[in-house]
Amino acid sequence: MAELPIPELPTAPARCSGRFTISTLLGMEESGRGPYAPTEGAGCDSTQPTHLSGSTLCTRTFGYNTVDVVPAYEHYANSKGVGDAGKGRPSLADLHSILKVRWGSAVPLASPASPCHARSNGLPEAGLEEAAGEPGRAPAPEPVRFGWVKGVMIRCMLNIWGVILYLRLPWITAQAGIALTWLIILMSVTVTTITGLSISAISTNGKVKSGGTYFLISRSLGPELGGSIGLIFAFANAVAVAMHTVGFAETVRDLLQEHNSLIVDPTNDIRIIGVVTVTVLLGISLAGMEWEAKAQILFFLVILVSFINYLVGTVIPATAEKQAKGFFSYRADIFAQNFVPSWRGPEGSFFGLFSIFFPSATGILAGANISGDLKDPAVAIPKGTLMAIFWTTVSYLVLSATIGACVVRDASGSLNDSVAVGSPGCEGLACSFGWNFTACAQRQSCRYGLSNYYQSMSMVSGFGPLITAGIFGATLSSALACLVSAPKVFQCLCRDQLYPLIGFFGKGYGRNSEPIRGYMLTYVIAIGFILIAELNAIAPIISNFFLCSYALINFSCFHASITNSPGWRPSFQYYSKWAALFGATISVVIMFLLTWWAALIAFGIVIFLLGYVLYKKPDVNWGSSMQASSYNMALSYSVGLSEVDEHIKNYRPQCLVLTGPPNFRPALVDFVGTFTKNLSLMLCGNVLIGPWKQKMPESRLTADGHTKWLMKRKIKAFYVDVVAEDLRSGVQMLIQAAGLGKMRPNILVLGYKRNWQTASPQSLEDYVGILHDAFDFKYGVCLMRMKEGLNVSRVMQAHVNPTFEAAEHPEENGTADPAALAGEQQASTVFQSEQGKKTIDIYWLFDDGGLTLLIPYLLGRKKRWGKCKIRVFVGGQINRMDEERKAIVSLLSKFRLGFHEVHILPDINQKPRPEHIKRFDDLIAPFRLNDGFKDEAVVNEMRQGCPWKISDEEVDKNRAKSLRQVRLNEILLDYSQDAALVAITLPVGRKGRCPSSLYMAWLETLSQDLRPPVILTRGNQENVLTFYCQ
Repeated sequence: MAELPIPELPTAPARCSGRFTISTLLGMEESGRGPYAPTEGAGCDSTQPTHLSGSTLCTRTFGYNTVDVVPAYEHYANSKGVGDAGKGRPSLADLHSILKVRWGSAVPLASPASPCHARSNGLPEAGLEEAAGEPGRAPAPEPVRFGWVKGVMIRCMLNIWGVILYLRLPWITAQAGIALTWLIILMSVTVTTITGLSISAISTNGKVKSGGTYFLISRSLGPELGGSIGLIFAFANAVAVAMHTVGFAETVRDLLQEHNSLIVDPTNDIRIIGVVTVTVLLGISLAGMEWEAKAQILFFLVILVSFINYLVGTVIPATAEKQAKGFFSYRADIFAQNFVPSWRGPEGSFFGLFSIFFPSATGILAGANISGDLKDPAVAIPKGTLMAIFWTTVSYLVLSATIGACVVRDASGSLNDSVAVGSPGCEGLACSFGWNFTACAQRQSCRYGLSNYYQSMSMVSGFGPLITAGIFGATLSSALACLVSAPKVFQCLCRDQLYPLIGFFGKGYGRNSEPIRGYMLTYVIAIGFILIAELNAIAPIISNFFLCSYALINFSCFHASITNSPGWRPSFQYYSKWAALFGATISVVIMFLLTWWAALIAFGIVIFLLGYVLYKKPDVNWGSSMQASSYNMALSYSVGLSEVDEHIKNYRPQCLVLTGPPNFRPALVDFVGTFTKNLSLMLCGNVLIGPWKQKMPESRLTADGHTKWLMKRKIKAFYVDVVAEDLRSGVQMLIQAAGLGKMRPNILVLGYKRNWQTASPQSLEDYVGILHDAFDFKYGVCLMRMKEGLNVSRVMQAHVNPTFEAAEHPEENGTADPAALAGEQQASTVFQSEQGKKTIDIYWLFDDGGLTLLIPYLLGRKKRWGKCKIRVFVGGQINRMDEERKAIVSLLSKFRLGFHEVHILPDINQKPRPEHIKRFDDLIAPFRLNDGFKDEAVVNEMRQGCPWKISDEEVDKNRAKSLRQVRLNEILLDYSQDAALVAITLPVGRKGRCPSSLYMAWLETLSQDLRPPVILTRGNQENVLTFYCQ
């Protein structure tokens, strides 16, 4: 616990639900009472303002004064990122840093919206803010919220029950027999039950908001799959409104035909009745969720009454008319005959009947689709969905068993077919009941019986019109449920802005945020399909869209479980990840069993929408299981890499790039990003120089901004920074600690220090020391020089971080604004433009293991550099030019790099021109000791405190190497002035024998006056190229 200092500031005691201000606690102590003693008055909201580290100070007594607070709801509400600090909870700095208490702040301690006040009642802060409102305004009315019965169970049961229950289940029982019908029902229910369990697990893994199926899938699997399935699911629900409405209109049309009362003609009657019906349903929906729920309860009661009416009819003794149609009440021999299948017609197969029945088992998502209108979705969705599946399954099983025990398969419907029991020539089960249906059965012309009469339920029931009312209730309730589901799902999708041009429909109205615009769009789509009046072609596609949703829900549950993410903690425990995987697989199989071409269309649409979201990469972060899976895969592969020994064939240039803030040196970032993209590791390193306590907040503030800048520039790299007292020690930290396992840098890339002649001598010593440190740690080194320089911070009018060029602009000592990093205009560099038919010139002067060759080769593989011709220059003797050229060409061909143009430089050892030698001598003159070739002890004494100084002996010993750099520069100016890029083997200065100023003079002389970018590269003297297969 962090204890508080006790300033002496008396004030009136106050109390608020166990939380006290510092002044309250002091007042209690001064009055002789402990912090838990009873006090008078209300509220701990002391009028004396207090400020703690920039945030409101709340205290809780644990026998002493402390900044710590007890756990509370709002500390965890609406937290998204791992680093999000809960509202009202003190930060880590508040607890362990030096406590700063300021009095007299303009903000009162416990204003009505402050965290201390909000926690007193344990309610979410958002609700309190709404409750505070504006003075004088009436509080907003509470939105309508439903429990698990009215909101989920009844809604799902109504959506599951449909026309098939009344018109097709008796016929399926006649075809497949009671046994196989039960198997069909149980197979269908297995899929829906597994999906229900998956929904239950997902919906109890955190707070569920509006958006239903789309919300569940998108927040589990991410926006890519969630967005695609959300769009087609909303569209499928909109078209399903038309399907159910047309089903109702056809029933009404048939009734009108029976009474010769058609309005216009059969087809137009469906259109007229359908449009009127969907308009009435729209009016019910627009009236609000409360009215819609009341209408659903009415439909539910009608269906229950019709079902009871049917069951009563089965026990009523059959009349002669019903017996003529095949109904004989419960008979064991009828049950026995109907227990086995009797396949008839083109649909007479197990999977044919399964495809007909399965849509009647769907509809389990109706409750989840209005998740935003439920009191407690985490409780209501599992309980209501599973109860709906259970009761509808019972109803299907009871119906098939009872009607299969009462009605024979074939009946003529003619009263004249009654005969005496045992009459000769009578075949079939009905003969034992006094009816002869042999003639029509043999001719297959029977109009009645389970196999022929779709209205068998109406015939069996006690009062036939009630079954018709049940059909009306089933169709209208399903249409109404779809009419409500589609806009709710679509509204959530619109608000997430995953797709263009749909944001208009995301606006909500009223206390329930009703998607009125979405209702109108659904209405228009439904009208369009109702006017077609023939939905046989589109119906399979809709069924496949629903099955696609089931498959993704099950896969969401499986994927979230298999990733072992600590965030996957559903309170509903009765699920299995393997059952969920089975449910996903079987859903896809059923899609192709129902209609293979419709399944292909559904998958095609999903893949298209998925590709669009993957391309656009929306800026959303929902903590999906895909993120968890990516982490698992990365971790697994990283650990796996550590178990494998490295091989030259798999060598990759993994670069630690000393960029400072990456946006200050875009050319350096672009150069390395070009040849490492999709190939190897790139780390952008930044050393923050200064006191640790001062620079750590800066590091935390800017890290995200630099990473976003890299992403916006499409550079696949990581950003890492360290705080150090000086540049060299910071780089040593990066060299030693950067990377993970085998994914560690092996090349140090840095910019050339242009201002080395005017910079502080210590910074010069540090710069050269960094190169020595890299070699000590077995790193390769790549040093880049551009004529115009690398640091663009001055052009950006930003402030440079003190790194390599810290002394170049001594007046600049700040950092870039982290909020503006990602949004700033991107600087263009030569590495972003097409290079055309220029050349990449490689001066492979010394054998460094092949790194000098490999980096230009990787660069030349990229599209922008692909047209460049690569030329290789090597040193040689004038009398052996042909032999040496053939040897190098042969070696390069074995490396398979595709370098065919090789030039031998026979004049590399010639003496440079006098004016160039003089220029070099003038360059090192300010750094010479001019000791007159004194002995080593005297020289060391003279150089005390200035190790960068060059003694006369060092100048003399390194004279040949110095002249080599002068001569190489002359050759570079002759051959490569118009090249796109020049790559040179970096000369190495011996540590302790080559002063830093002399080494920098070599690099300056070697690369000066060149127009193209110059890359000075030196490998770690180990092979990075091989011509062997093993």
